[in-house]
Amino acid sequence: MSRRTLNLDDRLYEYLLAHSLREHPAQTALREATRTWPRAGMQISPEQGQLLALLLRLIGARRAIEVGVFTGYSALTAALALPADGRLLACDISDADTRLGQPYWQSAGVAQKIELVVAPAQQTLRARLASGEGGTYDFAFIDADKTGYDTYYELCLQLLRTGGVIAIDNVLWGGEVAQAGSTDADTQALQALNAKIHADQRVDLALLPIGDGLTLALKR
Repeated sequence: MSRRTLNLDDRLYEYLLAHSLREHPAQTALREATRTWPRAGMQISPEQGQLLALLLRLIGARRAIEVGVFTGYSALTAALALPADGRLLACDISDADTRLGQPYWQSAGVAQKIELVVAPAQQTLRARLASGEGGTYDFAFIDADKTGYDTYYELCLQLLRTGGVIAIDNVLWGGEVAQAGSTDADTQALQALNAKIHADQRVDLALLPIGDGLTLALKR
């Protein structure tokens, strides 16, 4: 969630996009189509998508996971960054939201790389572990219900190979995570996960102030 990076005025944000962003026409079209969609703010920002695509290429990812697809911009971005034989396991519970993005996956020529599973992500990820896919994925992006983040993190960590990367969105939560004593369940879940990952010796990490906050965790 968060369609642009925090704390940049419009002039500087436009400069950032003008001197960084390289989008496929299908990405631009899907972003525009999502602007009027219910809960449009759940879409990731284009600069965040570009960072994720660069990370996929940097680590030579061939198999990736996405938990939380929404209208499919981030899935499209990942699929474009994966090689011709790459595959993305895309997990979401909304058929209506994901249906918006599928024509854009087709027009970009990457629909065959995306395996969309419309079901609770915990169920999907546990099934992949049970079928012997532990340690076989290169990358995971988590951007779904915040109270489920800890479970998604643990499941994705098992599915990733050593040297694989987990990217977790919304970890700054509009600044709410810095408020002590919050009674909001989403805020509490993010605060707990941020503290957990900071102390987690299974990973190396960086928490970046891009979008609504993005944690990168490299599996040791």
